[in-house]
Amino acid sequence: MTQLARTSRSTVRIASLAAAALGTTVGLLGGFMAPAASAAESAHPTYDNYVALGDSYASGAGLSMVDDADCDRTKESYPAVIAGAVKAKSFKNVTCSGATTAEMAKAQGTNPAQLSALSADTDLVTLTIGGNDIGFTEIITTCVVGSFSDPTGSPCKTHYNASGSDAIATRINSAAAKLTVTLDYIHALAPKARVLVVGYPSLVPDNGKACRPGVPFADGDVPYLRDVNKKLNQALADRARSAGAEYADTYTMTVGHDMCQSEADRWIEPLETKLAPAHPNRWGQYAMAYGAYNQLRN
Repeated sequence: MTQLARTSRSTVRIASLAAAALGTTVGLLGGFMAPAASAAESAHPTYDNYVALGDSYASGAGLSMVDDADCDRTKESYPAVIAGAVKAKSFKNVTCSGATTAEMAKAQGTNPAQLSALSADTDLVTLTIGGNDIGFTEIITTCVVGSFSDPTGSPCKTHYNASGSDAIATRINSAAAKLTVTLDYIHALAPKARVLVVGYPSLVPDNGKACRPGVPFADGDVPYLRDVNKKLNQALADRARSAGAEYADTYTMTVGHDMCQSEADRWIEPLETKLAPAHPNRWGQYAMAYGAYNQLRN
């Protein structure tokens, strides 16, 4: 099967899920008309009490239908799509932009600790966390600034390896350890829940090719950032499984829809955008929902 065919099938399925979950029209879904679902695809898993935890990649930051401006939480987030798809009777979405693993157990401004939304009745939990723990925003800023003076080199990689070891790799290990603690809390507070750690999508080209000036990263830093993305996801996956949770891969299905792609093809917004830079747009959130939902069907 060609990449084009795989992409088309993926887009149609994502459109179908989003339409069913949100009650959206063909117009809202960008004109895609999804075919009738197969018998297997129509067998939806259902959950009564769903709690969504996480950061801006889970809150749907920058999108429309704002649910909580403080947290940049929107009704186009992947948890909102999943809640509709699993026909949740109770849906608590406490995701919040800027959240780290620390905000799982402590207040974030006026917002209570996210774990406080859990109860003994919770039967589904999704969690996307770790990006802010390793400093996504700082890393992106550092890489952009470095590209101005050394566009064909790898100034960002050099910066984070100045001590002789990769500082970001150390941060990833630390974030993974904190995830384990968070998952232990989740299991204790919601012992009956199915717990799903949802990974991060593909932010830069998987082939490592730069796309300056549209996305100002130096040539050698694009593969470095790609590897950071992958290493974080791998660490989250490993910790999730070892802690008795599941992991949903959203990277693989978003390859080819990163921030370097054309407006028609990208599911991740570039750094110059009216939406949230380096974050999933509507299609990106639908893709993350599909990746998570696909895991729930296993």
